[in-house]
Amino acid sequence: MKITQIETLHCDGGWRPWTFIKITTDEGMAGWSECTDSHGSPQGIEGVVKDLSPLLIGQDPRAVEKHYWLMHSRTRQSPGSIIQKAIGGIENALLDIKAKALGVPVYELLGGAVREKIPLYWSHCGTSRVRAWQWVGKPQIKSLEDIKTFGQEIQASRFRAIKTNIGILSDENSRIYMPGFSKSDGGPELNANRDILKAIDIWIGALRDAVGEDIDIVLDLNFNFKTEGYIKIGRMLEKYNPLWLEIDSYDPEALRMIKDSLRTPIGSCENLYGLRQYRPYFEKHAMDIASIDILWNGFYRSKQIADMAELYEMNVAPHNYNGHLSTFISAQFCALVPNLRIMEYDVDDVPWREELFTNLPKIENGAMEVPTGPGWGTEIKEEVLRQHTWRK
Repeated sequence: MKITQIETLHCDGGWRPWTFIKITTDEGMAGWSECTDSHGSPQGIEGVVKDLSPLLIGQDPRAVEKHYWLMHSRTRQSPGSIIQKAIGGIENALLDIKAKALGVPVYELLGGAVREKIPLYWSHCGTSRVRAWQWVGKPQIKSLEDIKTFGQEIQASRFRAIKTNIGILSDENSRIYMPGFSKSDGGPELNANRDILKAIDIWIGALRDAVGEDIDIVLDLNFNFKTEGYIKIGRMLEKYNPLWLEIDSYDPEALRMIKDSLRTPIGSCENLYGLRQYRPYFEKHAMDIASIDILWNGFYRSKQIADMAELYEMNVAPHNYNGHLSTFISAQFCALVPNLRIMEYDVDDVPWREELFTNLPKIENGAMEVPTGPGWGTEIKEEVLRQHTWRK
């Protein structure tokens, strides 16, 4: 079996593009993966894939580790970022081929599943109803009354946990506060001033009142503040008993300072790559839950990170905010690792998401069945993708 073609395909995912990699072989078998980079450089990933493709064309796709280390060695001077996202996407597409050739799910390549059901939390809950309501076909959340109505829908969904971002309510301009990605005001200084503290308190307080005490709430603070601000927000929100606060930081000592200052657990590290970047966070016990992006790190490296988390008595949660292929890949990881906390899943999304994939997640009562089909368990319908090509 030989690799004949490596393609990067971008699909319109509403508020972000979905980026897929397809690897075709001379035996007609294809491997798929996703490596979406919604805040950065989808075309940059595509360029890296093109640069790496000559190393793999004509090679046996099943030699996954050999190909990984070749790609890693050739890009050693530029570790991480979009290069690692491209490498992770290629690695995962190769694993899809290998598992399909053997007729097994990918998790069988690493010892098999330890669970049959995966607990989920509803990600971007409320977020998508504020910033992307046109795309998901739902009414925009503008008021406290809208949140109250939305809370009834959350309760009916049977999800036991939700994650939201910072919503600022307004009849004229409801919006998501995200200066860390330059998608709102507040940057580059990233201060937690009185107005934004008040808005966060209103948003989380309204969600807690709407969903009651039996549904857990996670607030994703991303890169939107500095250490001082995260501590202020964390202390303010303790009265709402969050499941955890999600914080992005490239300084493990600062993150540990935040963790030591709060009673609320801290989740972090979704933007890190490989054992070298994760190691100081584990050594300092800088967070309570380690988030891992399986698309960007690649499946094998993600398993290694989860194994290291286990050594430090820490559970993991996959970073999964994309299409259903991402969900299937993340579910394979969740099936495999013993130290799973919970899995991220977007409920609200563009209507054609359900049409784009050959198989859909089986979800009931806020939990997903572990996929049992060969490879990842789902593929892209290219004819549907072509109807929704991302407008670059």
